[in-house]
Amino acid sequence: MKAIAKTRPAPGADLIEVEEPHTKPGHVKVKINRTSVCGTDSHIYNWDPWAAGRIHPPRIIGHEWCGYVHEVGEGVTELVPGDYVAGESHITCGHCTQCLAGQGHVCANTRIIGVDVDGCFAPWLVVPWQNARKTDTRIPAEVATVQDPLGNAVHTVLAGPIEGSTVLILGMGPIGLFAVGIAKASGAKKVIVTETSDYRLDLALRMDADVRLNPLRDEVNARVMAETSGIGVDVSLEMSGHPSAFGTAIECTRPGGRVSLLGIFPQPLEVDMDKIIFKGLEVQGIVGRKLWETWDQMNELLSSRRLDIAPVITHRFHYTQFVEAMELIAKGQCGKVVFTVD
Repeated sequence: MKAIAKTRPAPGADLIEVEEPHTKPGHVKVKINRTSVCGTDSHIYNWDPWAAGRIHPPRIIGHEWCGYVHEVGEGVTELVPGDYVAGESHITCGHCTQCLAGQGHVCANTRIIGVDVDGCFAPWLVVPWQNARKTDTRIPAEVATVQDPLGNAVHTVLAGPIEGSTVLILGMGPIGLFAVGIAKASGAKKVIVTETSDYRLDLALRMDADVRLNPLRDEVNARVMAETSGIGVDVSLEMSGHPSAFGTAIECTRPGGRVSLLGIFPQPLEVDMDKIIFKGLEVQGIVGRKLWETWDQMNELLSSRRLDIAPVITHRFHYTQFVEAMELIAKGQCGKVVFTVD
C-alpha cells in the first residue's frame, strides 16, 4: 500500500510503498475512509525542534481518521467487521496512576498514533480496539474524521459551566473555530473571538461568533470590557499559543471566572500571579480529550445536529496530494483540511 511517511530527519515527507499491516490480538484493522491534517502533522512535515526530538523515521504519519472495521483481532468482542469508527490518537497504558484514576487523557505512558507508532495516512490502519470509537452513521465521514481535534475543543469549552456565559476565544485555528460552535450549541450568551487572520475571522462569522476582533487593529481589552458592560467575560478559552494571549485572557476575565488553556506557548511566559490570585480566577490546563467522556459529549452534539462544523472544513484533497495540502496550510488560507483515501 502507499503511505505518507517521514523517511528521513529533514523537512518534507514521502509517498512510499509499505506492507499492509496485519491484525494483532486486542487490535482492529480499519479500512481508512477519510483522514484530516493536524498542526502536529505540519510540525513533523517542517521538522521543527519538537519533531526532531520526538519522531524516529521511518514513520507513517497522520492521526485523525475514520473508516470501517475490516478485521478484529483475538479477544476483541466490542467491535465487529463493518462497524463505522473514528480514531482516538492517544494510546493509553491502562495501569498508571492517572489511568486507574479515570484520567487517561494524561496517561504517563501515552503513545500517539502517527507520532510514536505508525499512523493513518494510508489505506489501512491497525490500532488497539479502544482507539477505534464506534461512530453514529448519521455523521458524515469528513466530520467523523476530525473528532480527535474536535474533542480538544469540546474538552476545553465544557471544562466548566458554559450556558448563559459570555465567552472569549483567543485564536481561530480549526480548534478555536470548533470551540465557537460548541459554545453556541451549549447555550453561551455571547461569544467574542480574536484572530489576526481576516480569512479565519470570516470563518468565525460562519460559525456564529457574535464579536470578532483583530489584535492588529482593535484594542482587544477595551472592546471586550465594552461588550461585557465593564465586567469581563465569564470564560476565556486560549487556543492560539501566542505569548500575549495569556495576559489578555487574565485581563479580560471577570473576577471568579474561568481561564482554560489549550494553546501551546513557544516559550516560557511571565505571569502576573497576583492578578490571578486577587481576581480569584480558575486557570486550567487542557490536554487531549477526556477518555471517554469527551467522546460521548461529541457524539451527542453531532448526532443531535446541535453542532455543525461543516464551515470549518474548507479544503479536500486525495491523500497523495499531501504536498499541496501542506503548502496551503503553511499559507494559513484554510480551515480544516481533509484527505480522501482509496
